[in-house]
Amino acid sequence: MSLTRISGRAIALAIALGAAGAAWAQSEETIRDAYPELAGLFSAFDVTQAAALDAIAEINADPATMDARMELAMQLDMMANMTMQEMMAMGGHSAGEVAMSMDMANPYGELETEVRVALQEQLRQEFDSAEAAASFQNSASIDRHTAEIFERGRRFESRLFAIYVDESIGDKRAAVQDAVAEYMTDDIHSVSSTPKNVSLLLTHPQANAFQSGFPLLRGFLWSNQWLQLAALEAVVLESVDGNVRGGVATTLERFWNKMGSAGGMTMFPAPVELPMAPAIAPNLYSQSMEAAIILDNLNVLESIVTDIMAYPNLDNRDELITAVTADFTNKSENLTDSMNYLLFALRGGIYNQGGPAVGELMQSERNRSRSAMDMEHAMIMSQPM
Repeated sequence: MSLTRISGRAIALAIALGAAGAAWAQSEETIRDAYPELAGLFSAFDVTQAAALDAIAEINADPATMDARMELAMQLDMMANMTMQEMMAMGGHSAGEVAMSMDMANPYGELETEVRVALQEQLRQEFDSAEAAASFQNSASIDRHTAEIFERGRRFESRLFAIYVDESIGDKRAAVQDAVAEYMTDDIHSVSSTPKNVSLLLTHPQANAFQSGFPLLRGFLWSNQWLQLAALEAVVLESVDGNVRGGVATTLERFWNKMGSAGGMTMFPAPVELPMAPAIAPNLYSQSMEAAIILDNLNVLESIVTDIMAYPNLDNRDELITAVTADFTNKSENLTDSMNYLLFALRGGIYNQGGPAVGELMQSERNRSRSAMDMEHAMIMSQPM
């Protein structure tokens, strides 16, 4: 390729990135003007997620946790080698429940509780957008490539929210489609807009390490993800139904109820299944399946990275994270169809994923978790006819 063509592409990319940066800054301002508390939380979520990853890495490197890490590693290995029949016979509906039945409900005790308290204090602090944006890049536990994927995903989510808040945008669907197209322009830092195979989350070698090893932090981070989807659902719903108002206030009230005390005690349980768009933000899914899939792929990727960080005594975390980010930014492999994606997203149940954004649901509508339903399905399919 000639120097002229290379220079031309570089200039075009710089212009595109500059435009994207300006659009993101405008999105931040739009959200802050309309919902200042929510904008503050969105910034704090970036800071607390990066801090949680670093805290998990520190606990895993602490010589004082060696015994707990060895025991957790044994339990995770036992779970990984159980047959589906054995796991279901234990009475647990998910791998996390099996772990708790093995007296591993909180392997790191006060260490995890102290981190949870510190993270909740951070939620109530003010962080400017630049500080929040730099939190992933400043993390000691993930590389710059992964950090850029996470940061770009946050910018995309903010832009979606701003589109539905901005009353000057008449054609919301078209604006969302433009946002999706812009997000996908950076191929190496964007996840696929086609659903990824669900086995990447359920059966990767470090699966369940986060929920088994750090149940308090899991509830904390998944509650954050719930609010991001629930608040987005609230503003989408208001844009499609002029009679609906006050949805964001409802989601904020429910979020703080889930947060409970600094140590995580609450009468309003945090999600026990990873929140996903079709369950928590169905109106977004109806408006743009591509946008919903991008958000879910980002959340699944973040969950797998957290599993890798949480798995005890690994010596190749960097390589594993590099491999999983390469998989999720790959647009042609390990994909599934929209029906399997939708079934997986709904299988965990709305209640178990944190409950509806603005509607009422006082108890689980499912009698099994996502993991158990997948296991049961596999058992049925594997039985001879």
